[in-house]
Amino acid sequence: MSTPTLFSPVRFGAVEAPNRIVMAPMTRMRAGPGRVPTPLMADYYAQRAGAGLIVTEATAVSQQGTGCPDTPGIYTDEQVAGWRVVTDAVHHARGRIFLQLWHMGRVSHPSFQSDGGLPVAPSAIAPQSGQVLTDTGMQPYVTPRALERDELAGIVMQFVNAAQRAMMAGFDGVEIHNANGYLLDQFLRDGSNHRTDDYGGSVRNRARLTLEVTEAVSRVCGADRVGIRFSPGGTFNDMRDQAPLATFRYALQELNRLHLAYAHVITSTPDDLRHGAVAVSLMALRHEFQGPFVVANGFTRATATQALVENVADAVAFGRLFIANPDLPGRFRVKGPLNTPDEGTFYGGNAIGYTDYPALGTELAHAFGPDGSRPS
Repeated sequence: MSTPTLFSPVRFGAVEAPNRIVMAPMTRMRAGPGRVPTPLMADYYAQRAGAGLIVTEATAVSQQGTGCPDTPGIYTDEQVAGWRVVTDAVHHARGRIFLQLWHMGRVSHPSFQSDGGLPVAPSAIAPQSGQVLTDTGMQPYVTPRALERDELAGIVMQFVNAAQRAMMAGFDGVEIHNANGYLLDQFLRDGSNHRTDDYGGSVRNRARLTLEVTEAVSRVCGADRVGIRFSPGGTFNDMRDQAPLATFRYALQELNRLHLAYAHVITSTPDDLRHGAVAVSLMALRHEFQGPFVVANGFTRATATQALVENVADAVAFGRLFIANPDLPGRFRVKGPLNTPDEGTFYGGNAIGYTDYPALGTELAHAFGPDGSRPS
């Protein structure tokens, strides 16, 4: 069997992707009133339809799960209609798109909660660093309310209902956000989960909610249209775990029985490690998961190619490079120049720094399609 390249096709469960260049989920804070996706968002995603797979920005599964201004949701009919415009635009451009399902848990704020109450979490432990961005500016984190045992079935249903709405909106699948210090990650890691019931303590118990959510969402969408994202070594949102390799090995092993579309793992970069992140072996985790394995965080064309050659991954997700280069696969194919992302326009705003990045010149654009393939 020949070694795959970034331009080799790959199957993510039910979805056949023409290349192994995935667009990573990236919060851009451009949703409209009511957290409804806008036509501008449709333009943005359609421009990037050459990705083997697009994973959308994190999208709240409920009002309770929100915690950041101008991020989209998937819990109202209006939001479904807005997302339908996005998926239609991507499919018209011959792309494939999964919706990332998100509950922020303890890193939300009372101003985002419908009753002005406390954010929820596995345990009443506030992050000890950072602040939360609210509609009125940065605010200190509050100590969250620990979820009662009998509330957890409701959390599962929030993800199920969101998954149902995602399929109504025309998505090809969903990605469960179990990374970066949000609710499911908070349950999985022992730094944020100090529960003494059957959802805390052992790794088996801490992984219970992750597995229940994934099983339930798989019943709605079909497991071959469900991916999941982890950040084993990440410290964002004040996350930590005493034995991250053992924790995430267990989670991946247990997920194998579901035959998911893929697992998506964020690796720690050297800069992350300097800021306290933990090195967790990607190869060790890759060996535990029997399905397609996607890696992300700071990869270049060269390092992504190396990851495929060394069989560390089946595909590689790119974030910042896709922000600035809507036709990234085509640029990679011809080894063309890359636009530089403007960090000042990453979050919020309008089309500037969002849909106005130029594509390749006319000659190169005619030579290769946006997904890096030669036009037939």
